[in-house]
Amino acid sequence: MTDLIIRPARADEIPALEALITASARILSRGYYSPEETEAAITHVFGVDSELVADATYLVVEDAAGDRLGCGGWSKRATLFGGDRFAGRESGLLDPAHDAAKVRAFFVAPQAARKGVGAALLKACEDAAAAAGFARTELMATLPGVPFYAAHGYAAQGEISLDCGGVAVRFVPMGKAL
Repeated sequence: MTDLIIRPARADEIPALEALITASARILSRGYYSPEETEAAITHVFGVDSELVADATYLVVEDAAGDRLGCGGWSKRATLFGGDRFAGRESGLLDPAHDAAKVRAFFVAPQAARKGVGAALLKACEDAAAAAGFARTELMATLPGVPFYAAHGYAAQGEISLDCGGVAVRFVPMGKAL
């Protein structure tokens, strides 16, 4: 896609971003997660992290008409993944000299999938993390995200299973040197 606009997310658009995340998860996770796993992840893990919005490191991708095509960000905070409703959050700041920046909460609108939205967003996040002094990034990929991140130089570090309200959901930690 051409004419993509990438800008910081605003607090007043969090409900619209949550709707984009839910639609993305439900449609783009098909074939990777069962419907039960997808709904458990939406309820317990997926979502906007309002700290990233406040830090101006959570970004929105729009087209020229102003339609939201994706969202995601990077973080200088310790939390590796999960939105506001995820219990395992750590707000502490990372040290770029020793720690990896966190790539967080990437979701693309289903109609914009595989059209360069995620790649543009990832590049913007990596560039910003590098400009902030980070030499590495790490993330927790969803199963449908693994091929995307691998194609952009991220290496998988095994697979984990997270209990999401009694439903086990698989994720893959990944990392990359910038």
